[in-house]
Amino acid sequence: MASLPAVRVNRKAASRVESGHPWIFASDVVDRGAASPGDAVRVIDPKGRNLGTAHYSSTSQITLRLLGTSAESIDPAFLRRRIAAAEAYRELVVDNSNAYRLIHAEGDLLPGLIVDRYGDYFVIQLLNQGMDRLTEQIVNVLNEQFSVRGIVARNDVPTRLKENLPVEVKILSGEIPERVAVRMNGLIWDADLHGGQKTGIFLDQRENYLAAKHYAHGRALDCFTATGGFALHIAGMCESVDGIDSSGPTLDMARANAQKNGIGNVQFQKADVLDYLPGLVAAHKRYDIVIVDPPAFTKSRGALEGATRGYKEINLRALRLLGPGGVLVSCSCSHHMSEAHLLEIVAAAALDSGKRLRVIERRTQSRDHPILLTVPETHYLKCLIFQVMATS
Repeated sequence: MASLPAVRVNRKAASRVESGHPWIFASDVVDRGAASPGDAVRVIDPKGRNLGTAHYSSTSQITLRLLGTSAESIDPAFLRRRIAAAEAYRELVVDNSNAYRLIHAEGDLLPGLIVDRYGDYFVIQLLNQGMDRLTEQIVNVLNEQFSVRGIVARNDVPTRLKENLPVEVKILSGEIPERVAVRMNGLIWDADLHGGQKTGIFLDQRENYLAAKHYAHGRALDCFTATGGFALHIAGMCESVDGIDSSGPTLDMARANAQKNGIGNVQFQKADVLDYLPGLVAAHKRYDIVIVDPPAFTKSRGALEGATRGYKEINLRALRLLGPGGVLVSCSCSHHMSEAHLLEIVAAAALDSGKRLRVIERRTQSRDHPILLTVPETHYLKCLIFQVMATS
């Protein structure tokens, strides 16, 4: 361990680490010493006391991501322990599904590493220089610990540009078919692991799909339906479901998923949701449940004002389609949009639409995407369920 390069940080960074947050920013690094891109390093405070072991990045503003608060080797044995602990946790929280997130970066004390399991196929994302250097070791450990038929790196995310890493999709082990069939909540889904949204399908909404199903009835509208996640889960409780999305290929997969599960009361429509909803309002359409699960309208704090307008507009239009007793499921997958802010936005939309809402549930990402208490960035998905109340 003495051979690990030492990186000295200031008191502000030391206090941040002591508060339980694993990130240290470039402005708080006093001396980078002999650290090279992707190195595992010892982090020391201004007095030379050890704060832990971290991955060092030479280009990102997040220069250090702490892997542990003790001095330890970041080797295959370390990876085996962390991955085994992550899988043991999933055995507690994942039910009736063979598709789930196995490693959720900081939420599993492995910053910069995402591993999603789709049956016997795995998708990994290596989001910083340190994890990228460990690619071969990570693949070997996964092959050792699981029945693996194929592993693909979905390193096609902009985060890697900040680490001066190539943006690419690459098969790392075995083979990955064009479509992988998985089980989720008792339904069968086709997942595109090469180029599908997220790493194939939306694993983080798995538990929210079941929550929406509990309140679904009558006529339903699923906005931004993607591969049909909400639409197909609630179909059995509804007379009819309309699923709207702007991506033709994604909707083709949604239709295939409906057919695989023998679901015939869902109609998918290719359209821009923001353009499509006003026509429904103008036509005096009525639904009993409306789900809005848009892509992140904001990727940064600076874009929050514009995102606020977007979220309000779409929730306002959704509310105008609901009568008394109707249910609104409103989601945001942006970390920068807090639950409190989203509640304020929906409240403003409700006032503008003349609707009074009661909050039925306040939900977040499914439990295989764990939220680390001292790292608010690990809490990104908000899912709020409301009911329109009769006012007379």
